[in-house]
Amino acid sequence: MPHHSVLHCTAPGIMADGHSNNNHVPVLLSFSSFSRPSSVPVGSGYEVLIQKFLSIYGRQIDLHRKFMIQLYSDEWTQYIDLPKGFIISEKCKLRFVPLETDVTILGNLIPATTAFFCCDMQERFRPAIKYFGDIISVGQRLLQGARILGIPVIVSEQYPKGLGSTVPEMDLTGARLVFPKTKFSMVLPETEAALADLPGARSVVLFGVETHVCIQQTALDLLARGFEVHIVADATSSRSMMDRMFSLERMARTGIIVTTSESVLLQLVGDKEHPKFKEIQNIIKASAPESGLLSKV
Repeated sequence: MPHHSVLHCTAPGIMADGHSNNNHVPVLLSFSSFSRPSSVPVGSGYEVLIQKFLSIYGRQIDLHRKFMIQLYSDEWTQYIDLPKGFIISEKCKLRFVPLETDVTILGNLIPATTAFFCCDMQERFRPAIKYFGDIISVGQRLLQGARILGIPVIVSEQYPKGLGSTVPEMDLTGARLVFPKTKFSMVLPETEAALADLPGARSVVLFGVETHVCIQQTALDLLARGFEVHIVADATSSRSMMDRMFSLERMARTGIIVTTSESVLLQLVGDKEHPKFKEIQNIIKASAPESGLLSKV
């Protein structure tokens, strides 16, 4: 999502308990008419600050708007803009400022506001789904990337008693939630509860099977609840390529973002200087299989 980061660090702040330690800096975080003392690790940058604001103010913040983070300057006795790349090193008083103009959803992804949904990648689908081996391979890349970047993963299994568990190639280590379902959509009370525990979540990256059934219905339900939805085209498929391709086209027309695994992972790191860039680069060093997307069949 578009943003401006605006900080300058001179004004004093206090922690909730009035103390600090060698690894954290006291900050006072303000939004609208509210202010709350907190702290962040020394060296924190934009993503950490966003996550801290979201953890405190949650869904009061509408991230479909442009916003700025500002910090109070004693020198100028007002909030001022921060140079790109600024990190926190002293006590600070910051505020989160939504701008007046609504913005078009452009599909930007940042780890602090993203969750991954892995839908019904189960053993019984293996012989039926087109390019299922490719979908497994790309899905595993996404799960690995999520672990590296600390992105929460929610996993569904459609009627596992009859269709089996998630295929063993998909490493679900660290998944926030793995749950059974009979409804086609993943949006169920269990999922909504898990999302409520992630107050910063605004974007969902969705992959799995089948594109025209569970993926499509999940995407539309999430869109109706105000989430920005990214469908990973090379990590989702159907029994029929016709159903798969028409569903991807239909979803794109509704404002759902149809993208690829490499695009998602590189957008989440955003900069070759990102501390996790090399680990993500290792995942995508070999190109992902095209999983029939370029096929006319």
